[in-house]
Amino acid sequence: MNKHPSSNHSLRRLPRLVALLGVLCLAGASQAQTSTPARGTIQSADYIVAVVNSEPITNQEVLLRMQRLAPQLAQQGRPVPPRAEFVRLVLERLIADRVQLQTAKTIGIRVEDDAVEQAAADVARQNQISVAELRQRLAADGISFDRFRQDLREELLLMRLREREGDGRVRVSEQDIDRFMAERKAEMANGPAEINVAQILVAVPESASPEEVAVLETKARQIRQRVDAGADFASLARELSDAGDKANGGLLGLRSTERYPPLFVDALKGLPVGGLAGPVRSGAGFHVLKLAERRLADDPQATVTQTRARHILLKPSPRLSEAAARQRLADFKRRIEAAQVEFAQLAREFSEDASAREGGDLGWASPGMFVPEFEQVMDKLQPGQISAPLQSRFGLHLIQVLERRETQLSDRERRDLARRELREQKAEESMRTFLQDLRGQAYIEYREPPQ
Repeated sequence: MNKHPSSNHSLRRLPRLVALLGVLCLAGASQAQTSTPARGTIQSADYIVAVVNSEPITNQEVLLRMQRLAPQLAQQGRPVPPRAEFVRLVLERLIADRVQLQTAKTIGIRVEDDAVEQAAADVARQNQISVAELRQRLAADGISFDRFRQDLREELLLMRLREREGDGRVRVSEQDIDRFMAERKAEMANGPAEINVAQILVAVPESASPEEVAVLETKARQIRQRVDAGADFASLARELSDAGDKANGGLLGLRSTERYPPLFVDALKGLPVGGLAGPVRSGAGFHVLKLAERRLADDPQATVTQTRARHILLKPSPRLSEAAARQRLADFKRRIEAAQVEFAQLAREFSEDASAREGGDLGWASPGMFVPEFEQVMDKLQPGQISAPLQSRFGLHLIQVLERRETQLSDRERRDLARRELREQKAEESMRTFLQDLRGQAYIEYREPPQ
């Protein structure tokens, strides 16, 4: 990794082509209203519904995927499609995934056991629970931990394939950036392009009676009244929200309005930054919303929160297993926190990254500059705080945040942001073409249900 934040180094963000695992988002899964079959019916009437290159997809797989997707749609404020349409969409998704998994294995993409274990730990941490509690929750939902781990492995395979085939085919020229920024500038008159929303969710169980729903709605209204009276929104979110983003003060992240549920966008329309809306009702429950940030497309006055961090990178190899690398980094953290050694000294001595010569210093970085798995952990650290060992696609890291600042983007930084966004768009287009080619080359046979 190069020492300057403007350089292209190994941690720079690759296209986010896929959210890691539909099954990952456990929060609210048991509360959301769905149209999926009851768990007791999933085991019955299993049969083959499609064959992909001689590999079958069963009716039970379709039902299980429906059961996992429906709560997420509800939590996002999106309606669950009618059953027949939902079955068709889920089957097509399974076929596409199966073709990609077969391709990933054919070209030699592998996912190590340690990567799966780390992903499971990340799921537990995201949902504010331990791995043991994760096991219990999965068991309560009728999902074995082995099945869950296999799902994780397959999603990691898909992610690595999409990163390789999407990002690897993309080229962005300076002319592309000029054209992209000119188009963005022309869009400024059309209103905000990106917003950051914070939410407090009062979840409504699927089996709630009208009386219970009324009680929960009252709770949501009382939360709104507390915010109106001056209570800190982020503190209330961490204390009271049932959503998975509660640890981050309920913030969902800066993104285009098209990437937010229409329910949220409509509720916040016309409000100033800091404005409140709700409670509004979705399939997941009642949401109290806050417009935390609004940014115009290519806004020359746009400011961002930049982070200056340093890290130590260890790359697993035949001589250093992932488990041994993780243990070594944990020992580094213990020694640093005990003031036995300096972070920079260990980075210079052991880090397998170009930043080692600078004591692991990555320089000032704007949001979106690092790969998601690295940046998500970095963003949660306070200045001076050191992370637990974490795994990215490049190896295992120990991160320390040094400081943060609010800064106005320079012309170069705005072009860098435009380059990354344009690269993501092109990568997604490239991936769609790649998937269409895969689908066209595959043998797919649909089977009718038995009579």
